[in-house]
Amino acid sequence: MTSSTGPRVVLIGPPGCGKSTVAGVLAERLGLAARDTDTDVEVVAGKSVADVFLEDGEPRFRALEREAVTQALAVHEGVLALGGGAVLDEYTQAALEAYAAAGGVVVFLDVSLAHAGPRVGFNQARPLLLGNPRAKWQALMDGRRPVYERLATLRVLTDARTPGQVAHEIETALGEAPSAAHADTTRSEQ
Repeated sequence: MTSSTGPRVVLIGPPGCGKSTVAGVLAERLGLAARDTDTDVEVVAGKSVADVFLEDGEPRFRALEREAVTQALAVHEGVLALGGGAVLDEYTQAALEAYAAAGGVVVFLDVSLAHAGPRVGFNQARPLLLGNPRAKWQALMDGRRPVYERLATLRVLTDARTPGQVAHEIETALGEAPSAAHADTTRSEQ
């Protein structure tokens, strides 16, 4: 059973797990639109997520993020990728629990530090990872993992896998039959 309103799938997980990329690939495979709440925040704020953090502070970013998640859960019918820390908000947790209870699919894209590092690019502007980015990523993940696991209706490990392979696993779990073109793409990515 799937939710009658809201996204077909919601992707959650830490920085570097591939939420945005997998959302795009999965949405294309399912013939749906992809949406990323970090992008929504940037549009509303008129600046990058990093600039919102640095110029306006984390509380302002989290307020914008909460609104972006609330709006997307209400109106988006495709594949939705949430920012890594969005699940820490109690209201967002309650909204995701209600979405899942109504038949929605929340996928935790899990990743190890060894595989997240090259994807995140620990030298890039990531406000929560300033200082010792590897240690901070691990601390973030240690704190968030129980929330990701509790909210998820499906967990997919992304280590050493292409976005197409991850999307294929989610598609299979959804009971969606991949089209022949997508099946060929998945095989060629393996």
